[in-house]
Amino acid sequence: MINHSESTRFLTIANLTKIYLEGNNRLTVLEDASLEVPAGQFVVLLGRSGSGKSTLLHLIAGIDTPTSGSIQVNDQKLTELSEKERTLFRRKHIGFIFQFFNLIPTLTVGENLALPLELNAGGAGDPSSAIGYFLEHLQLADRMDSFPDRLSGGEQQRVAIARALIHRPALVLADEPTGNLDSVTSVLVIDLLEKLVRGAGHTLVVATHNENLTAHADRVIAIHEGKIVEHS
Repeated sequence: MINHSESTRFLTIANLTKIYLEGNNRLTVLEDASLEVPAGQFVVLLGRSGSGKSTLLHLIAGIDTPTSGSIQVNDQKLTELSEKERTLFRRKHIGFIFQFFNLIPTLTVGENLALPLELNAGGAGDPSSAIGYFLEHLQLADRMDSFPDRLSGGEQQRVAIARALIHRPALVLADEPTGNLDSVTSVLVIDLLEKLVRGAGHTLVVATHNENLTAHADRVIAIHEGKIVEHS
């Protein structure tokens, strides 16, 4: 079980390196990155496209594995788990918000939100109640039976946020959550995301090149060419 105590380091990244092989070339996209994040904190990873911030998020989520180094979420070392074990851990404890939404096009909004609850069968609470709660708070109550292609970009991102949060994960990761939205919709989405995540006491790590998001963060971690170069 995940422990939300703020007296402990919730997320610990130590000497993380990721190298891809392209033919005879070695491409280092992340180099010797170390970071500690307490529970309940909102952290922004700030950097240009290609800086390594998205790679870092995917490593934290267990979607990819590092070349070297370790990742620990509370008492669980993700880098010691098999692929299946990482998938099960992510499914239960991590919510991931993708830049391109990644909603299942053949499922309605309600069905997209029900999927994480079904994958975590046995969770407490009434699924329909949880779905209704998030749709109401994200101003999507009238979109329950709509398919993703009938939604605007902002509406799709709000559904993606709800899907990432609906199983109440301890850790929420967001990769460029405003990258495909206009400025007005971006502000709405970030305000809603911050309200819902902080209200539930989740830990939030957002990767972005949008400096406007730093105003919402407890900490800003600058990444340049695969290296963490600044903490604030």
